[in-house]
Amino acid sequence: MANNRWGYPDLGFGIGLRSVHFEHILKNNPVIDWFEVLSENYLDTGGRPLHVLDQVAERYPVVLHGVSLSVGSTDPIDFEYLKKLKALGKRVNARWVSDHLCWTGVTGLNTHDLLPMPYTDQALRHTIERVRNIQDFLERPIALENASTYLEFSASKWPESEFIAALAEEANCGILLDVNNVYVSSFNHGFDPKKYIDNIPKDRVVQMHLAGHTNKGTHILDTHSDYVINTVWELYRYAHRKLGGVATLLEWDANIPEFDVVHGEALKARQFREQEDKKTPAPELEEVPAYGD
Repeated sequence: MANNRWGYPDLGFGIGLRSVHFEHILKNNPVIDWFEVLSENYLDTGGRPLHVLDQVAERYPVVLHGVSLSVGSTDPIDFEYLKKLKALGKRVNARWVSDHLCWTGVTGLNTHDLLPMPYTDQALRHTIERVRNIQDFLERPIALENASTYLEFSASKWPESEFIAALAEEANCGILLDVNNVYVSSFNHGFDPKKYIDNIPKDRVVQMHLAGHTNKGTHILDTHSDYVINTVWELYRYAHRKLGGVATLLEWDANIPEFDVVHGEALKARQFREQEDKKTPAPELEEVPAYGD
């Protein structure tokens, strides 16, 4: 039974569709619940990538995840981009479409980075209007992800968790809760990650993300290049306790190992959920070495 207001299903435990795994997936038809697709990789391309995506979408549930929506920007909404995104979603029968609560540029310039938002009343009103217009055009609700951040605006009046919750309610959109990003930002800015999750409305969350990161001592970088650390796993357990069963995606985007390693990491989430559902003590976890060590 879906916990969100739109009835989006709990798809189970998936991984991102990456080109290094294309051959393995097409040849072996691995037993995996679903794939998340980076939207921009398929909007302006044809040939083999799109051919592979078509085959994957025939065999597995697919969701679209973008990095260019730039909902917080003051630039006009890019309706040409939305037109392509809408067509791709229809082509692959995307279960839902997501992007990030951020901005990526201004005056037509794209930084190709997920830039932090100022959490002010004015920014909230501005972003609510943009999200409503985007959803009207796409004819479906979108889900917005909390991005990892490394600085904050002194002008901000809202905690990020309260801002994204208010945005979701007023714009009637979904939330993609990235548990790793909650931890990364909590480390970088010194807030309680559990209190962050407490502020997220259960009926708005349609998906969760998990990933590895790089701890530099004074700060953490969201690199998606390693195994999920134990602290993030425990935070995921806490999120499941608060929010219930939600489709969960394991991100691994740099130093990508073979398919079975990535899939195996995603399947750990099932163990944590089952343990929490049964209210049994979790087994002791051993810290895994950094990939490649």
